[in-house]
Amino acid sequence: MAPEACPACGGPLAPWRCAPAAEPPHAPVALRRCARCGTAVTAAPAGSHESGAYAPVAPRGARLAAPVLAAFDRRRLALLHRAIRPPGRLLDAGAGRGRFVAAARAAGWDATGIEPSARGVAAARGVYGVTLEQAAIEDARLAPGSLDAVTLWHVLEHVDDPAGALERVRRWLRPGGVVLVGAPNLASLQARLGGGRWFHLDLPRHRTHFTAAGLRTLLARDGLAPARTHHVLLEHNPFGLWQSLVSRVTPTPSWLYLALKRAAPLRAGDLVPTALAVPLAPVAALAELAAGLAGRGGTVAVLARRD
Repeated sequence: MAPEACPACGGPLAPWRCAPAAEPPHAPVALRRCARCGTAVTAAPAGSHESGAYAPVAPRGARLAAPVLAAFDRRRLALLHRAIRPPGRLLDAGAGRGRFVAAARAAGWDATGIEPSARGVAAARGVYGVTLEQAAIEDARLAPGSLDAVTLWHVLEHVDDPAGALERVRRWLRPGGVVLVGAPNLASLQARLGGGRWFHLDLPRHRTHFTAAGLRTLLARDGLAPARTHHVLLEHNPFGLWQSLVSRVTPTPSWLYLALKRAAPLRAGDLVPTALAVPLAPVAALAELAAGLAGRGGTVAVLARRD
């Protein structure tokens, strides 16, 4: 069930729009939006995290993407290191395949991770030699005050109770410990241009669609004082804007992403307009850079400290 009040600021929610689901057949999903902070919620049951783009198969071009993904991990560590540096205990909550846990260990952290999916835990062990605890945030057992840092990288939008998740994270942190949260920004330029086909909607798996202001408000309500908000992020933002614009003309929303994830067929109706739009990628990257500098990045990273 969708919440009756905004999970970020507690403001009133009202019917907003319907947008296509991320996976075929792209059935419409209803959204409700907060009039106070602009955050929206998905008014539909949660989608599967074991199928479609989340299926346990290697994406097309995975080996070619490996150096780029490693660079993204180094950038995430650099954001964290602006507030706290190793050695120390770090938890990656929603660790996926364990790639960032491995990168954090290489950087000097005593890093561990929790991941609710069995496929992620198995892949972490097989690919990166990392042992993750199979648990969601609400199930994980960590001692209060036992962590120096927690990363929630594109995880908080997936949970049904983000305030409850952050409350648990705050208890795990020692006084002065930090949390780094990455999430899509509904107040971004690309969200406005993409409309119902915005790449980062990912319906209905994304439960809460934060604005940057809403995310900071939620962190502060849970005793985590926001220190920095970063809008210029290469990991998701340039591609997110380009894919959102292309999705306005392709029959399948986010077709290239789904095709790379082996979740959509290779059809001329999607392939041709996508190929024709490739020269627009540098323009989209520059537009996203300008949006980020203006505080309207497609995704944001918020660094907050336990009071």
